Amino acid sequence: MNVPKLRFKEFTDSYKKMKYKDVLKIKSGKDQKRIECKNGKYPILGTGGKIGTTNMFLYNKPSVLIGRKGTINKPQYMETPFWTVDTLFYSQIYKPNIPKYLFYSFQNVNWQKYDESTGVPSLSSSTIESVECFVPSIDEQIKVSNFLSLLDKKIELQTKKIEALKLFKKGLIVQTKSDTTQWSTIKIGNIFHSTRGVVISKSNISSKKENNFLYPVYSSQTSNNGILGYDKTYDFNGKYLTWTTDGANAGKVFYRKGKFRCTNVCGILFNDNDKYINKLMAELLNLETPKYVSYVGNPKLMNNIMENITMKIPPLKKQIFISNFLEVIDNKIELEISILSNLKHLKKGLLQNMFV
Repeated sequence: MNVPKLRFKEFTDSYKKMKYKDVLKIKSGKDQKRIECKNGKYPILGTGGKIGTTNMFLYNKPSVLIGRKGTINKPQYMETPFWTVDTLFYSQIYKPNIPKYLFYSFQNVNWQKYDESTGVPSLSSSTIESVECFVPSIDEQIKVSNFLSLLDKKIELQTKKIEALKLFKKGLIVQTKSDTTQWSTIKIGNIFHSTRGVVISKSNISSKKENNFLYPVYSSQTSNNGILGYDKTYDFNGKYLTWTTDGANAGKVFYRKGKFRCTNVCGILFNDNDKYINKLMAELLNLETPKYVSYVGNPKLMNNIMENITMKIPPLKKQIFISNFLEVIDNKIELEISILSNLKHLKKGLLQNMFV
């Protein structure tokens, strides 16, 4: 009997085994160059979302959209009139099926498995339409899609809350720089020593903080606070400023405290009394470093260049006051990000268990 592991108790009927071609027709987007305008009424959609506007629409009914080329694993949903470019498919949903339910059904498919290219990921309309799907009654489609829509709304609101906190933090830093009359000019090399991390094999660390793997390993990445993984040992203990020396994120500065390790693409600033090593200093330095990054080949900000940066900083007492406030904001942001991660994990589990 074709039924999901998790469903609302009032439904007991078996799901119908079908192919997507039985419930929808995949349609191709079109070139938008001739119809694009600045203040159009309708969105022009690409694989990454809205890319422009137009006063014409290609389709004006609820539809599930999916990438034909490039990003093929992120279905989209539109209820209002829209235009899609030729790298994005849209779908004509056959009645009486519920478009929003089919949108969630698409999210539960591993579309990478149907990639037909050896280069840029791509799908064909015939491939999409030939994929098997299991469809319940209309009433169950409605209830499942309404339930998951509420969860999506909560995820959206949580995302906006994080964006608002980040914007508030940015505004605080801008406000701090609005009056620099009592600020002094310093040279990084005059108040900090600098060093680099070491080569650390990813195979020797854990992706999670568990068992004896307790100490964060920071690398060139900036997502997840720059954490590459966790190790059993540490190289640094105290307060430091670290920055990305190589790669796309070169120049990004973080305030670190506690026990940790760094890879060889991570620079470290420190001194003997922890003076000027705080959250605000990291943020002010982040405003300066982009001017010093070398973009010849692989972006770089080496130790000697970092040491030669000159910048203005506020009195130490003000630094500490604002830094403490920034830490409170960052802790709040991390908490809200954790909540968002849990919501996304919950949705992933529901998709796996509420669909056959």
